[in-house]
Amino acid sequence: MLARIKKIIKYFVLLLVMPIALFMLYIWAALNWAYSSGERAGYVQKLSQKGWVCKTYEGELILVSMPGTQAEKFFFTAKNKTVAEKINETIGQRVRLIYEEHRGLPTTCFGDTGYFVTDVHSLDQQQ
Repeated sequence: MLARIKKIIKYFVLLLVMPIALFMLYIWAALNWAYSSGERAGYVQKLSQKGWVCKTYEGELILVSMPGTQAEKFFFTAKNKTVAEKINETIGQRVRLIYEEHRGLPTTCFGDTGYFVTDVHSLDQQQ
């Protein structure tokens, strides 16, 4: 009887632990493998820290292709505090954001967007 109870507990733990481990492996893969990467140039309009538990930096980049055309917004997330500080220093300047796109993240705890900025460069000639 005791061996049967141990066997039931073993299968219960296995059924509980395996899905959790697979889910954690999926999140790790989604965060570490980029679906795409690229660069966008424009003016950073906004950068703010958001989140109740998971704090991320969310921002908007205004893309202006030609004078007289409608400006397009590019929404992005900065997970790294040092990158967010660099972005904050360049607000109002023309910048180039280097980003990676991560698809399939299950919650907004990792960021409101799938576009994670990894670096920023100022394009203004005044510097």
